[in-house]
Amino acid sequence: MNSFKDFWNQFRGAIIGVIIAILILITGLDKLILAIVVLFLGAFIGNYVQRNKEDVKTKLKSFIDKM
Repeated sequence: MNSFKDFWNQFRGAIIGVIIAILILITGLDKLILAIVVLFLGAFIGNYVQRNKEDVKTKLKSFIDKM
């Protein structure tokens, strides 16, 4: 019994993480989570471009010139 307690204490986070991951995959929430991540990335990139227009233009122009 003591070895099970040691095992549980050592790998508790991993076991809970695996259970949560299985539940997310079974319920199809992975698509929702992916959509939310894409939305946040789009908002972050849009905000960055808006605040650094000249820097982005310069970097984009140099990238296109390299191609």
